[in-house]
Amino acid sequence: MIDADGTMVGIVPIEQARKAADLAGLDLVLIANNPDNPVCKVMDYGKYLFEQSKREKEARKNQKVIETKEVGMKLTTEDHDLNVKTKNACRFLKDGNRVKVIVKFRGREMAYQNQGYAVMEKFASLCAEVGQIDKPAKIEGRNMVMFLAPKKN
Repeated sequence: MIDADGTMVGIVPIEQARKAADLAGLDLVLIANNPDNPVCKVMDYGKYLFEQSKREKEARKNQKVIETKEVGMKLTTEDHDLNVKTKNACRFLKDGNRVKVIVKFRGREMAYQNQGYAVMEKFASLCAEVGQIDKPAKIEGRNMVMFLAPKKN
């Protein structure tokens, strides 16, 4: 048993531990459920739960959630449209988000997958100053998918 101020009391019967908790006006909480040697602590359980939830809230507040933004194009996307899409992707990368680049193939365009790889390479080179390739381009059904991640400082 561990007392309310954190001192180790030692091995005591459960009835004596409950009486000690009642005298202190606190709760007896099972910390380690070991069959040979269970460990209990005398504490205010409501206060403990409140402090634990407070710590979890603080941890959630400090962590940053990384979102994945999508940029879609076709095999025949013109240069100006490609520049607009790269500008948006660079803005997403500067904000710290990942970017999923998708080239959609329609109809007989599936025969020209090497042109799709060329479009992906061009896109990656245009975003090279703010992002790097996280997962290289690969075919998934009728789409070619590549992931870009923000560059580390």
